[in-house]
Amino acid sequence: MERTTVALRTQDPISQAGVASQLRARPEIDLREWGDSDSPPQVVVMVVDTVDEEVLRALRNIQRTSRSRTVLVTTDIDEQKLVNAAECGVVGLIRRSESTPDHLVQVIGTVARGEGHLPSDLLGRLLEEVGRLQGQVLGPRGLHFTGLAAREVDVLRLVAEGYDTADIAVKLAYSERTIKNALHSVMTRLQLRNRSHAVAYAMRQGLI
Repeated sequence: MERTTVALRTQDPISQAGVASQLRARPEIDLREWGDSDSPPQVVVMVVDTVDEEVLRALRNIQRTSRSRTVLVTTDIDEQKLVNAAECGVVGLIRRSESTPDHLVQVIGTVARGEGHLPSDLLGRLLEEVGRLQGQVLGPRGLHFTGLAAREVDVLRLVAEGYDTADIAVKLAYSERTIKNALHSVMTRLQLRNRSHAVAYAMRQGLI
């Protein structure tokens, strides 16, 4: 059995001892102390009461100093706190009232595989918020959650169809310099290597 390496961080020694004892008993978990190994754990489990500034600083530190994926176990959570946590690298979230040992280990495994986890009610509300933000804020400004403006999406779509810079300029009624600048901006901002990479990114995002 391949074990998932996990580090545990809590705000109090009782939570630390209790959760650690549950995780050590699981054969699929290799519990380690944070910072004890040269290689970071696959998953960091952070147990907190609420997502305040102190917690966000700790999450940013994990995000900045390692490639570990973070599971947050918290008592108090709402949409805004969820967004704040996600901005700091949290990819799995469990309410403390729902964090049975089996459920926690299941979520750790999900996150270790590169997937995410949210309580279903929070996921629904988050999707509603995403739709509202796209429709009312980003859309009217020609922007998308992907970080691409509508003009950039149009350019990438035509690149994917095989048109060169001159043809794209004619089709979109822009100068060739504008088309080149749009492509350069996309590739620089999103750290894409070339036009093919940019097209592949747009396809993965479902834009073309």
